[in-house]
Amino acid sequence: MQNVPLLIVDYEPLARAALANLVSARGDVLHFDLAADAVEALSRLTTATYDLVLLDINMAELSGMELLQRLHSLGNPAPSVIVLTAHEEFAIAAFCNHAVDYVLKPFSDSRMNEAISTGLKRSEGERAVKLLQALPHLQKMIQRQPERIAIKTNGRILFIKPEEVLSVHAEGNYVLLQGEAGTHLLRESISTMAEKLEPYGFIRIHRSVLVNSCYVVEVQPHTMGDYCLRVRGGKEFRVTRSYKTNLKALATSWIGTDGF
Repeated sequence: MQNVPLLIVDYEPLARAALANLVSARGDVLHFDLAADAVEALSRLTTATYDLVLLDINMAELSGMELLQRLHSLGNPAPSVIVLTAHEEFAIAAFCNHAVDYVLKPFSDSRMNEAISTGLKRSEGERAVKLLQALPHLQKMIQRQPERIAIKTNGRILFIKPEEVLSVHAEGNYVLLQGEAGTHLLRESISTMAEKLEPYGFIRIHRSVLVNSCYVVEVQPHTMGDYCLRVRGGKEFRVTRSYKTNLKALATSWIGTDGF
């Protein structure tokens, strides 16, 4: 049985904790380190050697894909890399940059364990077999149109990606879509927006607020049964008791907690 050192790189604390618990339960991992972003990971990779890296793609400052591109220039033997992403289109670029597998978020324990077992097989032949197995699926992804939302604003129709929207707020007979690149005011009800955006990972946390779950990094209990939800960048939202059960959708597995 192999006994390998492993590095977990994930921007989301909940996902990082879930991966740490999953790896701890395996008997073929000698030890593992954690990195909250690609910059910290790069620092660890220049001072230590790892056989396997679990790498989140969506990170601030330096993306996981940029880190993946740099791995082969570090001098040490390049580790096997498993890419973690919520967006299938990144899988193509990941394989082009020598990743051995990719896992879509939210992931199951069985799928993650399968990918780690693949990652521990370091031969080029085995990597090539994995690529051939994934090729038909990757070809379908290339042909498929990326997911976009069409919105009518200021007399024109704009096409935006779901991940560009951080939150949606009710404003009387309108809703305000807030994103890192700007805002959009639409004549629509918050209930209709909740129904239309649910497939894209939006959850309702208040009668007048929706939040994109891909931005959420932390949830803490607040007063009177409410919760405080923090997103990337530090902004906080109050989750009222009526909607706290919706927080279950933030993760497929709850480890070390009873949930809500």
